[in-house]
Amino acid sequence: MDHLPISHNEESIRLFKSDFLEFFTHISPIVIIVIWLPIALYLLVTAFKIDPYNGFPFYIFASFIIGLFVWTLTEYLLHRFIFHFRPHTPFQERVTFLFHGIHHATPQDKTRLVMPPIVSIPLALLFFGLFNLILNKWLGIWLWIYPMFSGFLIGYLIYDLTHYATHHFPMRYGYLKYIKRHHMQHHYKTPNQRFGVSSPLWDKVFRTLPD
Repeated sequence: MDHLPISHNEESIRLFKSDFLEFFTHISPIVIIVIWLPIALYLLVTAFKIDPYNGFPFYIFASFIIGLFVWTLTEYLLHRFIFHFRPHTPFQERVTFLFHGIHHATPQDKTRLVMPPIVSIPLALLFFGLFNLILNKWLGIWLWIYPMFSGFLIGYLIYDLTHYATHHFPMRYGYLKYIKRHHMQHHYKTPNQRFGVSSPLWDKVFRTLPD
């Protein structure tokens, strides 16, 4: 939303008086790779191990791709409606700033470009619970949970690493150049549009991509 500050500032802004709390607001992109890539691979390997069918299990491939696709929608919805939530109270304004406003205030701050584990781990547990509820309890296809959630986590990694790259790598050619320009325009031209980071797909679907 246009209420978020727009800045070219590269300096880091302190969020908490406590050094302990402040520590958890800074993160290197290497950390998310170390945490989430092994988990995504473990889920995928486990899916093959527990597969009850003979031959190539097509459902594993299909559910992995669906998981990637579901992430692109999740990325868009989180960015548009949670990160750019318009606050109505001072408390909401504070929370909104902590979640995402800080990034718009200092978009080049290298240690605040990927989601810290203190946020991403609870969110991952929440989404895994939703996957289990929908795929296992409602649809009865529990075998799909591991490969689909693996694809979902890979989608998240692609998103966060793409986000870091758009701010700190040249990305001069092809799709990479396009997606970098797309995100930079979100920051410096249309902060209430262009919510897709790894893909502009849902901006086109929901008409948040300017003509």
